[in-house]
Amino acid sequence: MAKVTQILNQIQSGDVAAASDLLPLVYEEMRRLARHKMKSEAAGQTLQPTALVHEAYMRLVGTEDVPQWDNRGHFFTAAAEAMRRILIENARRRHSLKRGGDRERYEIAEDDAIIDFNNAEELLDLNDALTKFADIEPEMAKLVELRYFAGLSVDESAKALGISPRTVKRNWAFARAWLGRELNVEEDR
Repeated sequence: MAKVTQILNQIQSGDVAAASDLLPLVYEEMRRLARHKMKSEAAGQTLQPTALVHEAYMRLVGTEDVPQWDNRGHFFTAAAEAMRRILIENARRRHSLKRGGDRERYEIAEDDAIIDFNNAEELLDLNDALTKFADIEPEMAKLVELRYFAGLSVDESAKALGISPRTVKRNWAFARAWLGRELNVEEDR
């Protein structure tokens, strides 16, 4: 059994100290995934890769109700979903008129940014479409989360989902087409 899986099992059985053993093993990979994801995002956001990783990690192991993870891949699937939720919450917060969402922000350092305010609406539309897609094709929606929000490669996604890379490529093409059609339909409204 892999070391990460052993530590996840210890956390699930109530060993609070095991969470501190897990972080060094997964931190660099989670940070790499967050950096990769943020490079593809436009500038204008104050959320940094480190903050995204820390928030996602705290949501995964920093609660009293520790979820059950089957293995390392399952953990990273949960991490991808946590990162997605954090990004969506951040986009909604920034988009809210109550919080000055109608004002354009000017950031000093674009390298530290994740989402441009102008893309917040697109991210919210993507989240709505992905939620609708999850009702129809939950496994493919998880693939989108892993590929888009966590930045996993085809091989990494295949390993996390327990399917072949060829299936990932086929499902990824279908998911992109479905989401593209859904997002274009929303633009036409």
